[in-house]
Amino acid sequence: MLPQPLFEDAAAPFGLVGRSPEIQRVLRIIIKLRNNRWPVLLLGESGAGKELVARALHQVSPGSSGVFVPVDSAALPPALIENELFGHLRGSFTGADAHQRGLLEQAHGGTLFLDEIAELPLDMQAKLLRVLEEKRIRPLGAGRPVPVDFRLVAATNRDLAAEVRLGRFRADLYYRLKVIAIRLPALRERRGDIPLLAGYFLSRYAPRPLTMAAELVEFLTACDWPGNVRQLEHCIQSMVAMSSGDELQLKDLSTSLRESVAACGEMAPRPVVAADLPASSLEELERLALLHALEVTRGDCQKAARILGVGRSTVYRKMKEYGIPLAARAKAQGA
Repeated sequence: MLPQPLFEDAAAPFGLVGRSPEIQRVLRIIIKLRNNRWPVLLLGESGAGKELVARALHQVSPGSSGVFVPVDSAALPPALIENELFGHLRGSFTGADAHQRGLLEQAHGGTLFLDEIAELPLDMQAKLLRVLEEKRIRPLGAGRPVPVDFRLVAATNRDLAAEVRLGRFRADLYYRLKVIAIRLPALRERRGDIPLLAGYFLSRYAPRPLTMAAELVEFLTACDWPGNVRQLEHCIQSMVAMSSGDELQLKDLSTSLRESVAACGEMAPRPVVAADLPASSLEELERLALLHALEVTRGDCQKAARILGVGRSTVYRKMKEYGIPLAARAKAQGA
């Protein structure tokens, strides 16, 4: 009989992989917001999964039957922002040969995801606020407003409070959005999830069964990942594409990534047991994560529990199930 998984229900609800307290908090907030369509502000570094959370909010909202319209505010050409967002009628300006529905109108009945909202010019911020208050838009050339109703999920990697103080973001829009704000943790803030994420991406991209060497998993867990989950995903995808064997090893990492990891600080020591474990097995991955946490904390079970996002009793139980002797823990403490 297989031992009970340390990371129960790690089947990635909404695609959010992990059992750390930080990611579980995000999941709980998503569920709490399932019965309303209020605006939500997502805060966090690039690559932390803001669009994934936005799609999750769309899935659980009453407007889930509508469309999900993602918009990268930073990619909108300054001269065309209003046209892209509000649309236009035929003949409203030279070259307007047909009616074009704006992105706000396209999101009617669904969810509008405005990524990098801090990049919107101040005049567009004012118009967006009016749309949220009046629930209607006026396309270019239109004689009457068009009703719209959508959930706005806005995201940014900037400190919006600081942007408000500097006069680069409207205070009234900021306070309208921050009523419900979700901060997404950086990957370095939930290192215990890295082995799970690596295994998840490996199973997603590998065209055949592949394993990961323990040394590689340890190395990935030690990295600060400035590009967060997106960077880890691209790393695994790259290694899978270049792999010709049945196991991914530390040497398969690109030189640039290894250098970036080294720059993050001294890599943690090798686990107490140096066995190569297949990434396709959740039990083996969590065993490696447990061994790594115990070694990093020099055998301190309470600190290891905090790293893994579980209770200390769970760490003791798992040590017993996986045959990790207390003597090894005591030896680590005395090293």
